[in-house]
Amino acid sequence: MVDMLNRGRSMADTLSEVLFLKDSLEMSDSDRDFILDKCQSCDEQNILITHGTDTMVETASYLAKTLKDKTVVLFGSMIPYSIDQSDALFNLGVALSAVQLKEPGVYIAMNGKVFDFDKVKKDKSLGVFVNT
Repeated sequence: MVDMLNRGRSMADTLSEVLFLKDSLEMSDSDRDFILDKCQSCDEQNILITHGTDTMVETASYLAKTLKDKTVVLFGSMIPYSIDQSDALFNLGVALSAVQLKEPGVYIAMNGKVFDFDKVKKDKSLGVFVNT
């Protein structure tokens, strides 16, 4: 994410930590517990999480059960960052704005919109996230 922030010329004060690199389809509840523990134990109140799109909503719901006092925004891309025409930088920009402006809670930033964790789904046929 640091490279993306630099490429986007972000002036936001950020700290970045890689927890693990895993296909979201292979994530387990123990992986989600690890993410939750990191979110709870860090001093920061605003947290961005880069996440694969296939289980992003599931992870957001998992985190929202416990995280009430921090603003957490998950984002990803339908086209990987390393490929031309990727939506990764755009989604990062939306997420970075959202995490600074939204009230505490868990959100998903995709396709130019910020969704409440419990009012969104991935529409695989359209290749976008939509309201439920």
